[in-house]
Amino acid sequence: MINKAIVLGATGGTGTVIIAELLKRGISTIAFGRSMPKLEQLAAKLGNPADLSLMAGDVFRTDDIFKAAQGADVIFHSASVPYHEMAPKLLPMGEAVMEAANRLGAKVVAVDGIYPYGRRQNEQPVDEDYPKNPHTRKGKVKLEFERMFFSPRWSSVKGMIVRLPDYYGPTANEASYLGSTLEAVAAGKPGMFIGNMTIPREYVYLPDAAVMMVELALREDAYGQNWNIPGAGVISGTEIVRIAREAAGSSSMVIPLGAASLRLLGLFVPVMKEIVEMLYLTKEPLRLSGAKYERTVGPIPATSFEQGIAATIRSIRNRQAK
Repeated sequence: MINKAIVLGATGGTGTVIIAELLKRGISTIAFGRSMPKLEQLAAKLGNPADLSLMAGDVFRTDDIFKAAQGADVIFHSASVPYHEMAPKLLPMGEAVMEAANRLGAKVVAVDGIYPYGRRQNEQPVDEDYPKNPHTRKGKVKLEFERMFFSPRWSSVKGMIVRLPDYYGPTANEASYLGSTLEAVAAGKPGMFIGNMTIPREYVYLPDAAVMMVELALREDAYGQNWNIPGAGVISGTEIVRIAREAAGSSSMVIPLGAASLRLLGLFVPVMKEIVEMLYLTKEPLRLSGAKYERTVGPIPATSFEQGIAATIRSIRNRQAK
């Protein structure tokens, strides 16, 4: 049972859907972020619910988190750092969160991705016991985060890591792989798609992911483990663009970006250069098994790509019209 929760990285795409899901279940929620104006905008979008309180602070400062999280049973750690800042910042941020949780005696649900798995082996989809052999810098840093997270140092903390594949949805911003693609199609402008457009890959619709994450957070026996948060299936970039164009009523051109293009863009946008080492996932996709979730919780929420992409395009167009 959760009486009160705090969501770190509240105004990000994942934080926003987690907050919406918690509020839907009548759980008092604290939205924590760097900018009070952005937090106020979030509250307004959600209808300024009485169960939502706002706290501005620095997620790298234990004291800020500790102060904001008073009375919270669970800390949802959905704050992130840009790719090009991951190596120096991911672990210090995690240490600050875990130290605050340890002082509070709170549970922690950390939102993460699939990078620690490294290149896929033969078996697909992969379960939570799949060996982690990261070969990229980001994958290695993420694995270090996992080791830190489950360290016995945090004797007063119960934690779980929930792992998402690539994601999309109305709250996903342009920092996500599909975010800028769908933004461009919705606006009827030329856009780009990161990686190979013909190989089907797994994507999770963020509102579905939020349901699964909150369901797991409500279960005492789910803590102390990793959990996969799978999507509705796999789909190619070509098919994503087709569905998005139909929903937007546009025929905007979408160009796939490979390593050379990303390195060139990286001269102007540093994060683009950092994506290059992750392109293996667009050629050798790794799909997550949801069997453990199904055994523990039940059926996996699975909004179809047609419904999810159309809802995302409508949301983007409504936002662009304002």
